[in-house]
Amino acid sequence: MAKKYQNFINGEWRDSSSHESFENRNPADWDNDLIGTFPSSNVDDVDDAVIAARAAFKKWRLIPAPRRGDVLKVVGDKMLKHKDEIAFEMTREMGKVIAETKGDVQEGIDTAYYAASEGRRLFGFNAPSEMPNKMNLSFRVPIGVGGFITPWNFPMAIPTWKLFPALVCGNTCVFKPAELTPKTATTLVKIIDEAMKEVLGKDYIPGVLNLVHGSGAIVGEAMTSHPEIDFISFTGSSEVGKRINTVAGGDLKRVSLELGGKNAQIVMDDADMELALDAVLWGAFGTTGQRCTATSRLILHKKIHDKFIDKLIKRVDKLKLGYGNNEGVDIGPCVSETQRENVNKYVNIGIEEDKATLVYGGDYAVKGDLSKGWFYKPTIFTNVTQYMRIAQEEIFGPVLSVLQCKDLDDAIAILNGTQYGLSSSIFTKNVNNAFKAVRDIEAGITYVNGATIGAEAHMPFGGVKATGNGHREGGWTVYDFYTEWKAVYIDYSGKLQRAQIDNY
Repeated sequence: MAKKYQNFINGEWRDSSSHESFENRNPADWDNDLIGTFPSSNVDDVDDAVIAARAAFKKWRLIPAPRRGDVLKVVGDKMLKHKDEIAFEMTREMGKVIAETKGDVQEGIDTAYYAASEGRRLFGFNAPSEMPNKMNLSFRVPIGVGGFITPWNFPMAIPTWKLFPALVCGNTCVFKPAELTPKTATTLVKIIDEAMKEVLGKDYIPGVLNLVHGSGAIVGEAMTSHPEIDFISFTGSSEVGKRINTVAGGDLKRVSLELGGKNAQIVMDDADMELALDAVLWGAFGTTGQRCTATSRLILHKKIHDKFIDKLIKRVDKLKLGYGNNEGVDIGPCVSETQRENVNKYVNIGIEEDKATLVYGGDYAVKGDLSKGWFYKPTIFTNVTQYMRIAQEEIFGPVLSVLQCKDLDDAIAILNGTQYGLSSSIFTKNVNNAFKAVRDIEAGITYVNGATIGAEAHMPFGGVKATGNGHREGGWTVYDFYTEWKAVYIDYSGKLQRAQIDNY
């Protein structure tokens, strides 16, 4: 009998008012491993969660920020204590290998500790007044109720990027995780609620954090359009992001969008080739290519192209596919049948596109136990040109498109030649070329002699162009999104002084 999971609304675990549910299954063993059933929530559930969050906001915003930070310190401690258990279940739920899910949990731990310390660092700025006997101050204040819609590929890290800063700033939350990873989200919410009860004791406030499972079309849409939700934070596809921006923006909600990517790694002819090979293997096929920062394009200097491809194919051929909790596995399955079909669709597009050459993979992996899950062979295309669809569109799978460049300027032009601008990478031993690339690459993240994946929790994360709408996750910058600025003027002159009048 599969375990039945619930929503968390106003401090209580409860069923959806729809009385409907969906299954959560292991993508490496789809037919045999049913993880649990989760509520298919409806508009009424969202409304209940928002009402609870709105009521809780009146009290939560008055809890001193350092004490809110104390809650997140305990959250980090609990996550650390249960790190291996959380990672094991996350691999079972979404497929990536155990080393990666441990990293996913660790990023959440790092974010918890960082957010905890920010409870004592929500600094304002003071400035001198243009008037005598007058003081000018500024403060950060919470916004209100936030709606958080998160993806399946980082089911612990990405929710923590959003929820932890929002909570420490004094906001309350309605959280809708991806339907493919509801268990990890449930674990996170349980940990946060336990920490709140431990730290706050009799001051515990139900409704600060609410969890509503269900589809984006119903739950996500209801959150986006709800008049009592003040801001939305979303990570996912550009198509859905545009819809959220249209609906929420129409109500003047604050919106943070972290969307697609088509990231490239440049390898110049002077690069450390073995290091660059390590990076592209990790960047292209880590998480089965299911990262917004994945290395989807490899831009090779023409002088090293053939040698590099020969070495790359030999390295890829040694990668082991399988269930990510098994020892020695390098690549897990695609997260779902739909995702695998989308990958295969793009591989067929690449095969049909003029001149592109499939040199490795290009098909389902179905040998032995791989037939139980949604496995796809790591795939490499060479002779790809800049404007082919496989070089322009986000695939979100283990597919690498290889392009050639003649020099650095050509490489940067190719890299910049997409609608996206999230992550980027260049391998070179020439410091001048490295700094030129840092200056001229159009991306929110640039690595020098590193893979396109591996952002650190205390640094800004986000992109330019169609990758988002300018906000950043992570680091100190995210706290600007989750707070409003309030300017305060204190006049102790004993008379009415008029600023912005011609006092000169």
